[in-house]
Amino acid sequence: MNAASWALRDSRYADAEDWLRRAVKEAEKFGPEDRRLVVSLNNLGTLLFGQAKYVEVEAVYKRALAIMETTLGAEHLRVAHSLNGLAQVYQMEGKMDEAEPLLMRALAIREKVLELEHPDVAVSLNDLGTIYDSQRRYNKAEEACRRALAIQEEVYGPLDVGVADTVNNLDVVYGYQGGAAAAERFLKRSLAIRRSAHRPGHVDVASSLDNLGEFYRSQGRNAEAEPLPMQALAVQEKGRGPDHPQVAIVAGHLGVLYRAEERLDEAASLLERTLAIWERVFGAHRALTIRDDSFDSTYAKVANSLDNPGAFYKSQGRYAEAETRAGAIRAERQPAKP
Repeated sequence: MNAASWALRDSRYADAEDWLRRAVKEAEKFGPEDRRLVVSLNNLGTLLFGQAKYVEVEAVYKRALAIMETTLGAEHLRVAHSLNGLAQVYQMEGKMDEAEPLLMRALAIREKVLELEHPDVAVSLNDLGTIYDSQRRYNKAEEACRRALAIQEEVYGPLDVGVADTVNNLDVVYGYQGGAAAAERFLKRSLAIRRSAHRPGHVDVASSLDNLGEFYRSQGRNAEAEPLPMQALAVQEKGRGPDHPQVAIVAGHLGVLYRAEERLDEAASLLERTLAIWERVFGAHRALTIRDDSFDSTYAKVANSLDNPGAFYKSQGRYAEAETRAGAIRAERQPAKP
């Protein structure tokens, strides 16, 4: 475990993963209910989540959660923490209906065990806000995020990084409700907090830059928008690697912007790259399922890019290539015949 910690400090993620897998094997020798096994599993899950290995991390979190429910009881605070972790995996996979009850359960545990104004309660509320937003339940999303923001500002002050996350979620809510001026204020506040808290090349700063750029694009302010996702893409590639879902999100946003500007070759290249990342993470069938089943999950923000390359091919007279690509995806989606 200590070796993994040192590797993480040096950003040696492959080494850290190897050490944590070895830690799990060592912890298993102490028995299935030993606390060291749960800690090892949770740490491994956190690392795998950061590397977008969602299928494997789901199994790891489920195993840790089952152990804790047996050994600590269903209403222990550590159980609430694991419920939140598993819900985040479901969110990234677009399984919002599975994530919501886990977050509701985690919130209930924290409200019962902790004070109603505890920061961990704010974490659960903020996560619920993102679920409600993805389900287009904007009033509930705003209510949850505003309550979370009030707690965080009271406990940490207005410039805390956690405040930036909640403010960013409120921007999304207001943006969909047509409150452009309020949305822009929230976005700029979130970016300012993150710039103050992190170095310029931090991935959270990149996320705020991309969010602001996407807002400008949605308002038709393309000249203001363009440099922001370009900066964000460079930072995300350096910080997370070229095949991370966050890279796909930013590349997709930039591709849509280029499409609006009739820069079709550049747009098609970026959207093909986005598609390739989704398929490497989930496979073509699962990526399309996420697009169809979740209106505005993390992936659905740019999920139309799964179809956009075909549109670009057709606009450039490449009909055969477009039909081949679309046909291959359709074929993979067809259920097997009995």
